[in-house]
Parts: sequence; structure tokens; C-alpha cells
Amino acid sequence: MTPRERVMTALAHRRPDRPPLNFFGTSEVWTKLKQHLRLETDEEVRLHIGSDMRYVAPTYVGPAQFSGLLGFGSGGTDVWGTVWQAVDVGSAVYNEVVYHPLATATGLDDLRNHAWPEVDWFDVSQLKEQIKGLNRTEEYAIVYSMGNLIETAWAMRGFEQFLMDLVVAPEMAEFLLEKVTTFLEELTARAIEAAGEDIDIIWSAGDIAGQDGMLFSPERWRELVKPRYRRLIEPYRSMGLKTRYHTDGSMLPVIEDLIEMGLDLLDPIQPNTPGMDPENLARLFAGRLAFYGGIDTQGLLPFGNPEQVEREALRYIETLGKNGGYVLAASNAIQPDVPVENILTLFRTAREYRY
Repeated sequence: MTPRERVMTALAHRRPDRPPLNFFGTSEVWTKLKQHLRLETDEEVRLHIGSDMRYVAPTYVGPAQFSGLLGFGSGGTDVWGTVWQAVDVGSAVYNEVVYHPLATATGLDDLRNHAWPEVDWFDVSQLKEQIKGLNRTEEYAIVYSMGNLIETAWAMRGFEQFLMDLVVAPEMAEFLLEKVTTFLEELTARAIEAAGEDIDIIWSAGDIAGQDGMLFSPERWRELVKPRYRRLIEPYRSMGLKTRYHTDGSMLPVIEDLIEMGLDLLDPIQPNTPGMDPENLARLFAGRLAFYGGIDTQGLLPFGNPEQVEREALRYIETLGKNGGYVLAASNAIQPDVPVENILTLFRTAREYRY
């Protein structure tokens, strides 16, 4: 099978030749792997590991004072006015929010008067050529990165303030969510028009849960957030595209809602959180929703040994993927404290497995 066939077969809940897999790590991990494997480029690492997915996104061409769509990856001031700063934690450097542009807003007029970004600041004209280059030697599952709804909103307002708004000022939260949703919809529509059938999967994101449960009640999620996420999932499914959604944490109470909205792939399965073990997910949702990830980046990968990593990888493959419906990956970005041997064991296990 080609990588694309492998992924699309799994998302259709049929058995591929082996589990599809995807690699995602911090920049320090990419560097460490290239040094260990004596490779020059990130793409050579992907080829060595056997990653079946490739990613595309619009190119930022807007005002120079902004860094891009969301400063988590780019740093600086993003198009929403949120300021991100690189923070060195010793083993890695992460971009963290240091300024929330709407933190002091007291009403809807303050939100309306904010300098909102324009869709024209992003160029989608090169997407088709980008995808052609990615598929030059082999056909991959092409994932279009739409953007992040919830985290864009809370980064502008402040995390605690946004959560408070959901309860005491829902009109403020709703305004922010609507602004971001509309922007992402319009930009994605342009991307699909530019790239046509070359895109396979539309990927949206937004953390709605933590390690103990949801960040806010399922009822409030259904009232304020679900209608927006429906617009970021349902239309693309009707176009024949697959849909993928990222959230960390234990968000079991709303998985049925996501299935009803037409979601194909839930990412990344954060293990050791209530209800998110692979046996429970398979029992409740097998054949109706595909899952991505689950291999523990907090405990197993940094502190386990290769034998333990292989055993856990096989557990996920055989529990969630025995009839398709699983993409092997870590439960989040692989961190610099993970031994190279554990990374290579994880992905070798998937490459060598045969259904």
C-alpha cells in the first residue's frame, strides 16, 4: 500500500497492510534524530521512520509586524495581536503567551473595535504545488492544518478570563468564537478551492479537556462551542474529505457529539486520563470513530525501556486497530527527554506489524 492508501483504509475502518503512523516532536527531537541517524533533513527523518502523513497550510504574506496565524509555532505577535515569547525550560524552548490583547475588554464594543486579521493575509495559491512536491516519489495522506479555535480565543482573552466568560459573560466568549470560526472557515474554503482533491484530511484543533476531565461542562460546550466546531467538521465530510480534530485530555463526555458531527479521526488520545484507555474507547466507539496517538509522552516514552514501548505500541495497535481505525503516534509532541531508542522502537513496531 502507499502511505495514502494505508491511512485512508484505516480511516474507513478496514485493515491496511500495517498500522499507519505519524511522527511529531519538538525541534530539539528532530535535531537529535538527525544527528543519531546521520541524516540531513526533516524529510529524511520522516522517510526513515515511515510517517504516512504530510502537512500543508497557507503561507502568511500579511503585515510584517505579525508572525503568522498562531504564535505557538512562530513566536512573536500573531495576526490576532497575541504576543508569544520563547521560554527556555532547560531541555527545550517553547513559545508562551506573554500578552493577551483582549484581557481588559469589558464589553462587546471592545471586542468589535479590536484590529481583526484579514483572510487576504494568507496565500493558498502554492498549496497545489506544495502537495505535488510532497507526493513526488510516493503518495501520502495530505493533511490541511486549518488552525485552532479554542486556543486562539483564550490566547486573546487570557485562559482564566475566557473560562470565566463562558459562565458569566457568554456573549463575550461567543463573539470571540464566532470571529475565529468565520476566519478559519473562509481561509479553509480558499485552500480547498486552490488545492482541490489533493487534500485528504482537514485538521482542526482546540483543547477542551485536561488530565482530570473537561475544562468546562459538556453542557456549556454544546451550547457555545459545538455549533462552531460543527462548521469546522461537517461541511468537509460532505465534500468527501476526511476530518481530524485535536484535543488533549479526558473529553469522553463529548465524543458521541463529535461522531454525530461527522468526525473521522480523534487526536491524540491522552493516556492515563479518565475513560481514555484504548480498551474503553474500542468498546464504546469501534467502527464509528478512528483514533490517533495514545503512546504516553509523560511517563512511558521518557522513562520506559524499548521493551515496554514495544509492548504498549502493540496494545494500541491490537486494541484499536484490529479492524482499522487507528493511527499510531505519541500522545503529543515527543519531548527532548525521550531516548532515541524508544522513539525508533515505537515506530519500528508499527512498520514491522502486519495485520
